[in-house]
Amino acid sequence: MSDLAQTLRACPVCGASDAQPYLRKLQLQLVRCQHCSMIYANPVPKSLISGEFYEQSGESYYLSGPKLEADYANVRFDRELRLFRRLCPTGRVLDVGCSSGAFLYQLNRRFPGSYQIFGTDVSGPALNYAESAGVPVIRGDFLRENLAGQHFDAVSFWAVLEHLIEPKPFLEKAWSLLNPGGLCFILVPNMDSLAVRLLGERYRYILPQHVNYFTRPTLMHLIQPRFEIVECRTTHFNPIVIWQDWRRKKEAGTDRERAALLKKTTAYKQNPILMPLRLLYGGVEKVLGLLGLADNLVVVLRKRS
Repeated sequence: MSDLAQTLRACPVCGASDAQPYLRKLQLQLVRCQHCSMIYANPVPKSLISGEFYEQSGESYYLSGPKLEADYANVRFDRELRLFRRLCPTGRVLDVGCSSGAFLYQLNRRFPGSYQIFGTDVSGPALNYAESAGVPVIRGDFLRENLAGQHFDAVSFWAVLEHLIEPKPFLEKAWSLLNPGGLCFILVPNMDSLAVRLLGERYRYILPQHVNYFTRPTLMHLIQPRFEIVECRTTHFNPIVIWQDWRRKKEAGTDRERAALLKKTTAYKQNPILMPLRLLYGGVEKVLGLLGLADNLVVVLRKRS
């Protein structure tokens, strides 16, 4: 992404402004907050603040053929759907940052009649695709949307908070929209993962549109006391990413490469011949998850009565 207009920001978790340089990757500068240890991008391109970036990049990545094919494959979102179904077996669901609507599509397909689904995003082309797939959408900036009178049993942020300049107001609004006892599902990349520890700046998910880099402690700092924590774990592991990025130099991979890899790994999951390898992979992922070293942090919150 090329964006010459940059904006400085304070820590998205505690609001402090005395962070120190942490890591640099091409034009992306990460800093670490001296108060809460949050790692975040500073400065950031203005196109990320306005949402213009996602309007421009939608078709090149989020709506590319390989990405859509992977997102709408039967095995996609397996972990998220199992977790969601176990904790929220029915109700009204709002997926914030729904992109092409794939998670909601899969939720509705697997459990027909159990949920009333809605998706919202800043990218118009992505929402157009979601609607074409039968996913009802709410258009506009989530923080500015007039949702008075609407309440939900679950609000989800799947791989969204890492993109938000100010994530805290999003969680506050989610709280306001939830019914008493309603659930908030969060998934973000894990900055303490094995992949980050091995690869550092070479890790492909350290990239310009990711402006926040959470560890379990910093994500806990972000969570409002009006929520109670139901679950907190690490999940997902992709050894192919580690292998490819280990061989890569400092430059980031392209959107096309990321989409192609997602399509390839989805095909591996669907190939019955690879079942023994998938069992081995599942065991490794489980161990990494228990050690807090898997690729993503997942937190489930409940609105206090």
